This record gives sequence, C-alpha cells and structure tokens, in this order.
Amino acid sequence: MRKPYIYRLRPGYGSDKLLLEFMLADLGAEFINDLLIALHAISPVVDSVEELWLNDEVLMRVSSTQGAFLLAKNTWGFAFLTAEENQSCLKCITDILNDSSLFEREEVDFEKYNNLAI
Repeated sequence: MRKPYIYRLRPGYGSDKLLLEFMLADLGAEFINDLLIALHAISPVVDSVEELWLNDEVLMRVSSTQGAFLLAKNTWGFAFLTAEENQSCLKCITDILNDSSLFEREEVDFEKYNNLAI
C-alpha cells in the first residue's frame, strides 16, 4: 500500500480564510485522480484547467454539490485547495479526507500563519 498524502488545514498567510495544503512526494497526476476519487461523495467536476507558465503551476476550477473550489498544484511538491468564498465546502472536504485512508492530516499551529502578512 502506498503512503498516504499528507495535508494541513491552515489559514492562508495573514488571512482568516482556511485552505488545504498538500505535501506531495510525487508530482505525478496520480494525486489529482486520487483526490477526485476520494471526493466522489460531493461529485467533483473539473470545469477548467489553466497552466500558469510563469511558475509552472496548474490551476483547476472544480464544481461540486458543496460548491466551487480551486485546486492549484506546483512543481515544488505542493498542492493547495482553496474555497475562500465557500468555507463550508472546505470543511466538508476536510471531513471526507479525514475519513480516507489515502490522506493523513498533519496538525499545525494557526498562529504561525496568522502572524505573517505578505
């Protein structure tokens, strides 16, 4: 069995909005497939994919029965799932990932992120 994906539920830097940060050992497309399969209960649909060439980031706009969210993946081994205007969707996604054997939550100190402004 493969190791679970590690993720953190945390605020954005200097923000009160939460996001999910994933630390990826493998940058392959398998992560996105695994995430969408894990989220099957909210019927995620990828509406658009943008490749941001400036920083080699992929930005996916996803709709679901819980609302819309963004999934960004970069070449440094991180992915971020955000739903700034729909934090209840983020909570639902977090609950689903907490119950999945493919994902493991790493707890963080929220103050570490709230005290930094960019």
